[in-house]
Order: sequence, then structure tokens, then C-alpha cells
Amino acid sequence: MNWFPYYRFCILLIIGVLGQCTVSETISFADEASDCLVGRRPNIIVIYTDDQGYGDVSALNPNAKFQTPHMDRLAREGITFTNAHSSDSVCTPSRYGLLTGRYCWRTTLKQNVFGAEAPCLIADGRMTLASLLQQNGYHTAIVGKWHLGMDFPGTADSRDWSQPVRDMPLDKGFDYFYGVPASLNFGVLAWFENRHAATPPTLLTNKKTNPRYLDYRIAPPYDVTTDQTQESLGRKGFEVAPDFIDNQCLTRFTDKAIEWMKSKTIDDQHDKPFFLYLPYTSPHYPVCPLPEYHGLGECGAYGEFLIETDHHIGRILAFLESGGIDDNTLIVFTSDNGPENRWTQDQKQHNHDSRGGLREGKRSVYEGGHRVPFFVRWPAGIKQPSRSWDGPVGQIDVLATIAELIAVPLPNNAGEDSHSFASVLTDADSKHERLPLINHGNDGRYSITDGNWKLILLSAKKKGELYDLAVDRGEQSDQMKEHPQVVDRLTNAINQIITRGRTTLGPPQPNDTGYWKDLSWITADRFGELTRSH
Repeated sequence: MNWFPYYRFCILLIIGVLGQCTVSETISFADEASDCLVGRRPNIIVIYTDDQGYGDVSALNPNAKFQTPHMDRLAREGITFTNAHSSDSVCTPSRYGLLTGRYCWRTTLKQNVFGAEAPCLIADGRMTLASLLQQNGYHTAIVGKWHLGMDFPGTADSRDWSQPVRDMPLDKGFDYFYGVPASLNFGVLAWFENRHAATPPTLLTNKKTNPRYLDYRIAPPYDVTTDQTQESLGRKGFEVAPDFIDNQCLTRFTDKAIEWMKSKTIDDQHDKPFFLYLPYTSPHYPVCPLPEYHGLGECGAYGEFLIETDHHIGRILAFLESGGIDDNTLIVFTSDNGPENRWTQDQKQHNHDSRGGLREGKRSVYEGGHRVPFFVRWPAGIKQPSRSWDGPVGQIDVLATIAELIAVPLPNNAGEDSHSFASVLTDADSKHERLPLINHGNDGRYSITDGNWKLILLSAKKKGELYDLAVDRGEQSDQMKEHPQVVDRLTNAINQIITRGRTTLGPPQPNDTGYWKDLSWITADRFGELTRSH
């Protein structure tokens, strides 16, 4: 007789009594829990915060002015990647890279971000993390902020909200969507579920003064006409639903995420694993912690907002434990880029460094713009948890890593820049060495990192720079003159990666455009020669 399910049930019953689930809820999970054994495909959750700097996790910053115990738990019970990078230094391109395993500068979007309404940046037919998993037997969902473009019915002056939203997450591999289209300052704000908003965004508003921080709020009362918004706020209005309030995002997103996960683990679909992409809107502006978090920590409203974010991550962990699905759920936690410019004020006022000692922040090609918190927790799969990995990895690598873990090869035209770090998870002695990693500033500057060397390429307005990150993490000592051979090697490497349309091995793939002006260190003619030579 196999006694494992019985023992598993008893453990779950104790957890249910002592934890947050009722006994009846825990019993209903028991059958599913016995199936979550080592060797089965894991459930996968990607938690993606917004503008959270490397120093905004207490596990990474001993001098942090607030504590993040649940983020710290992910580090303690998983692997801390201390040299991990978003694929860009701003929102939209980072999200593109995370989901596709391809650098966003290969698309038509070379700088800046999308608004709420735009043709989706992810082309039809391009593999995403969601479509990879959907095609291989996973339930898939996104709950939170999309910011990759959506096609809303009609125009801002003439909407028909009875019609569905198109060119959006459900068309890119997700079975379910609940959330907001983009950053809150771009408008079209409503609680969208799948292709419709329960309460359509039929009113108008814009940024309002935030009495607790230096940014703004999006909160009622709202206006009926653009003239009213112009008169009251001095700005043109953007679309908002009557029931939308900015400080409800974190609670609503976590509630919906748990509701969706529960539906996939207790009903007749529980034989399939799930993938949840949970992109929170915090700590991006507006910084709007709920009143119950006011006064916590020693970093004002910004610290309170991160404490609130951490609380919701704790709710996700508690749900996994109470449901008996904790062991075989792989969690990736990271941020889309470095901290917003307000880090300078928080440093002066509260002595808190969101950058964690790195140079600059969001939008920058320097480390503070893209070196971000990155933890992976997977109790059933990670060997020797509570360790660190100091070699470079990118969020762009998540696609290839997940593909390797579920034993699915990527086609040649997918994940072109994604280099799997799966061996780091499953082998504490892994010799993984990442192929050269490219980072990008919102001013159009490019860098390439290979091992400890980081070359920032010449741009139209600034000279090139070279840093040895092993001894100069803060990028203070330019080594261009001392190591010209390293400069030449890395310049040749980035030229090959750009013109081949891929970082990884395999046949060359086309970029979505020809030569673009930010490639200041290489001429258009040389770019064409290299492209044709592949």
C-alpha cells in the first residue's frame, strides 16, 4: 500500500488548521497535493514588481529602512541571483524581453514605452512564455499590469465597450487576464477581465496631487467631460471607470490571482499545472499605500508601499502552502527595471538607497537601471537552497530556462536571446557561463557584459566606457584606455549579436528593422555588410 497520500493528507490537515485555510478547504486540496511530486512539471509563478530597485529588498540591503520578510523568504528558501538584469531599463521593453526571450530593441520600439492603447508589441505567432506553456499543457493567466499594447473598441472620443478588446494577453498565450492595460498615468483605467471591463472607463481624470508623496494619485471624484478635467486639473482628461481607485490594485490583483489558482487546483482541471504571471503596479507611481500600512518602516510612503507589496507576496506563499502545492511550484521574483528618480530624495530624507549602491536608476544603462532583485524558489527542484549565484543572468533567460525544465526545445525563431540557467537551479556546482548580455538605456545607449567586463558603447553624445564589475560594481573607474583589447573584443561581440538577430546558437534571424541611429559606434554600411555575411 502507498502510504504517502495519507501522510501528505495529515500534514495538509495540520497546515490547514494552523494556517489560513479552513479544514474543509484543506481537505479539498488533499488529492491534488498528492500528485505534486518531484519529477512532475512544476506550477510556475512569475512575480514582477514595477520600478523596484536592487536595494529595495531587505535581504539584499542590510541598510534598508524597511523590511520585506516575504521577499527575504524567497531568497532564503531559493537562490539569490546577485547579478541579474532586466532586459531594458524601462517598462514596456523589459516586459517584452521577459515574455519573449528576445531583446525589445530588435522590434520597432527602440526607446521609451507604450501608452495604454497601441498595436501589441508582441507580434502574432511569436512564442511567449505563456504560449510555450499553454501549448504544453499548462493553464495560463496574467493578473496585473500588461503595458505591451491593446486594441480597444472605437476611439477615445467614441467607444463601444460592449465590443471586446483585441490584440491583448488572450491573443499571446494567456487563457485568462485580469488587470490594467499599462501604467496608471496612461489612462484607460478599469478592472479589465479577459476582453471586457465590468465597469467601462466612461469618465475622465488625470494626475492629482498626492499629499503623502512627491508623485500623484488617480482617485475619485472623476469628470464627465474633458473640459471639466482641464478646468479642475489643468490637463486633458484620460479615460477611467467610475469604480477605479489606484490604491486597490495590489489587493485586487492578489485576490484574483489566488481565486484563479484555486480554480485550477481544486476542480476537475487539477491534473494540469498552471502558469501565473503576476505583474504588480508597485512601487511605480502613484505611491499609494493603504492606510493600514501608514507609519510602517522608516522610509515614508515609499517604504510603506513596498511593505504592502511584500504582504501580498506573503499571501501568495500562504495560499500555496495551505493548498499543498508549495513544493512543486517554481516562483521567479524580480522587477522590470531600477528605481524611479525619486531615489535621490529618499536617500537624502530617509537614508535609504533604492539602488543598493549601484550607479543611477531607471532609464540608465548603468547598473542601477537594470540590475534588479531576482530570486527563484522551487522547494522540489532547487538543490541546496539559500545560496547565491553571482554570475550574470537576464530576465530574458527565463523563457529558455523554463523550456529546458519542461524538456521542450525552442524553435529557431523563438527566444533568440534567451540562454537557459536551469543548471544553476538543479546543480549547486553548475559551471553555467552566460553568453554576452546586452543592456539598454532609455537614452539609446547600449552596453554589453561578458563575465566581469562591461562595455558601454559610444553614443551620439557620450563616449564609450569600460568597467570591471568584479572590483567596480559602482562603475566609477573607466578602464577604456587600459584595456583596448577588451573594448575591441566586446565591440565585435555586440556587432555580431545585433546583426545576427540572436545571441544564442542557431540560424540568423531578422531584426524587425534595418539599421537605426542609436548604433553610433557602427556605420549603416558596416551594419549591412555584417547582416549580409551571416
